[in-house]
Amino acid sequence: MPNSVPHHILLAEDDDDDSLLFKEVLNELAVPANFIRVKDGEELMHLLNSPNNKLPDVLFLDINMPRKNGFECLVEIKKTDKLKNLPVRVLSTSSGKELVSKMYSAGASLYICKPNHFAHFKEIIHSVMSTKWSLFFPQPPFEKFMVQM
Repeated sequence: MPNSVPHHILLAEDDDDDSLLFKEVLNELAVPANFIRVKDGEELMHLLNSPNNKLPDVLFLDINMPRKNGFECLVEIKKTDKLKNLPVRVLSTSSGKELVSKMYSAGASLYICKPNHFAHFKEIIHSVMSTKWSLFFPQPPFEKFMVQM
């Protein structure tokens, strides 16, 4: 990637394997990043609302997490003045139209369907970390909201 300034990336993901895969993708792509992971929604919201915490450049948010799910976190983020402009990219294994529409309406900036293959996941993360997605902030048109392989 041409930009050498590190991205501050926050991943909210309870699955250890998916978290490791995400980190491996960042390492393989040589994306300069300060990477932090939280394992549940309450931990996420505590971190984001901490007064001395630097907000991430982007949040990758799993939907199915313990203690507080991704949808609940997204709604809270978008209702909080300090957090409402944070780009939130949803990660999910589900591509159901109702769920995608719900996340779009709640203010997510992208909806990424987790692919089954490492190479596809790598391609998607590279794409969404590129500058072209910043053109759609805070949201692309609905027909371009979901990214999948």
